Amino acid sequence: MKDTQGSAEGFTDEERAAMKERAKEVRSTRRGAKADKEGEVLKKIAEMPDEDRVMAERIHAIIKATAPDLSPRTWYGQPAYAKDGKVICFFQSAAKFKTRYATLGFNEDANLDEGTMWATSFALTGLTAADEEKIAALVKKAVS
Repeated sequence: MKDTQGSAEGFTDEERAAMKERAKEVRSTRRGAKADKEGEVLKKIAEMPDEDRVMAERIHAIIKATAPDLSPRTWYGQPAYAKDGKVICFFQSAAKFKTRYATLGFNEDANLDEGTMWATSFALTGLTAADEEKIAALVKKAVS
């Protein structure tokens, strides 16, 4: 019986591919591989469809400028940025899971706490100058 995602095993082909990418990343880290992690991120960005690639390039530049201490790396095959080995934020291409929007997400180690409820991910269909300013402010807050 198929689930709502269209996969007999409960995961879509895209989800299985992302899990395989993550397993590869973990194995590489365990072996102590000295990889050009930023180069890997830039390669993944370059492979994205134009609309996602343009946003990912801008987000990469914003994060590098706003939080130069964050280390670029891949996470589930997508661009991510880590502090002390923990992923703080990531970009997920809309094409990755065939969704209508890309996602900028923050993990629990990001310092975005605000009261008893706060957003940890944002849908992106494009980037305006105001969006870029908001992303820079969120990243700055996340690493503070």
